[in-house]
Amino acid sequence: MKKRFYISLTMASLFLIKSAIAEEVMTIEITKGVEHAIPIAIVPFQSSGELSENTSQIISDDLESSGYFKTLPVADMPAQPHDLSGIMFDDWKRMGMDNLVVGKVENTAAGAHAIEFRLADVYKGSQLTGLKVMAKPNNLRFVAHQIADVIYEELIGEPGAFATRIAYVTVKKIGTKKRYQLEMADADGSNPVILLESSHPILSPVWSPNGRQVAYVSFEKGNSAIYVQTITTGRRQIVSSGQGINSSPAWSPDGSKLAMTLSKDGNPEIYIKNLSSNQLTRITNNSAIDTEASFSPDGGSLVFTSDRGGKPQIYQAPVSGGKGRRLTVGMGEYNAGASFSPDGKVLTMVHRGDAGYQIAVLDLDYQQLNILTDGHLDESPSFAPNSKMIIYSTIQGGRSELAAVSVDGKIQKRLAVHRSEVREPAWGPFVK
Repeated sequence: MKKRFYISLTMASLFLIKSAIAEEVMTIEITKGVEHAIPIAIVPFQSSGELSENTSQIISDDLESSGYFKTLPVADMPAQPHDLSGIMFDDWKRMGMDNLVVGKVENTAAGAHAIEFRLADVYKGSQLTGLKVMAKPNNLRFVAHQIADVIYEELIGEPGAFATRIAYVTVKKIGTKKRYQLEMADADGSNPVILLESSHPILSPVWSPNGRQVAYVSFEKGNSAIYVQTITTGRRQIVSSGQGINSSPAWSPDGSKLAMTLSKDGNPEIYIKNLSSNQLTRITNNSAIDTEASFSPDGGSLVFTSDRGGKPQIYQAPVSGGKGRRLTVGMGEYNAGASFSPDGKVLTMVHRGDAGYQIAVLDLDYQQLNILTDGHLDESPSFAPNSKMIIYSTIQGGRSELAAVSVDGKIQKRLAVHRSEVREPAWGPFVK
């Protein structure tokens, strides 16, 4: 039986932001993939007119960039069918393809596009899934990412995260000065948009759970201050700007609160601020440096970095306060910047090993620390919303750029920008 799915476009307005377009686009390079990637062919979609985006190529690029798929070049395809009835499955078997994607894009009288695709199992000679959706011309790329997510989930058995966004900070030298930009882009680095530009440092961007706001630290007024900015309007509000340190914002799972590090009472401590009532609650209280808090997925506890044992380590404490419990026992002299995976199974953090600072994950059930990267200055890890990939900042050729690694370390990729340095990445939530 043919399956047909319809994707809601209620969030399309998020992709029509009237902000400056960034000068550079990131390119993805797979540096390590799974040993036996799934062979798949994405046949060019039939179109009834010119399109602003190559839908099938975006889908192909997404699947290839995941590290789980090996896509067939268009030039090697034995044919280019556009529906199931036109597929000669034996031809594709001889090409060694496990799966095949065909589709078409038709223009409508209202100026929109009707996109339809079918995913077929070559060896069974039947459809696995399909989708039909209406898209506006300026939303074609997003819909292509959504289709890639459907294919990924059907074949891998886990949700894809192609139709999500990332935020990051770029730093560009202009003479003797630096220009800082807070940017966001699709998860593949396309559609970069500047959210904030400043001659002062911008740090620690983090997405709200609904993906409509970003919190970050800015030094534009001299001292550090925590801001929350609405994506669609650009409207900003200052959440904390008192004397001393205002840093490391982290959203609660329901989006109603921000955890942050403040030194307003003399020592860096963890606080939680209710954004509607402005009530501020102090969580930690000791002479150590407590910073970099992150909520658990259920909102009941926080993990944070503290040097109360002499070296930076990861601790966990209930949001009601109380003595923190150290999580990184017997795991080296330095662990910092931890956050939970969205599924709550592991923590990612920066671990200092023999080669330097690497990205690691801590399995919370087995209390096992696994080092995933081999850089000498890897930092700022952030989980994809499907808990399968971690984006982070690394140093390559003396410059800061972004990279990503799977939670099992089997897949690694670089997200390169050619002229600017890129740092402080944050992977956004699923768009609802």
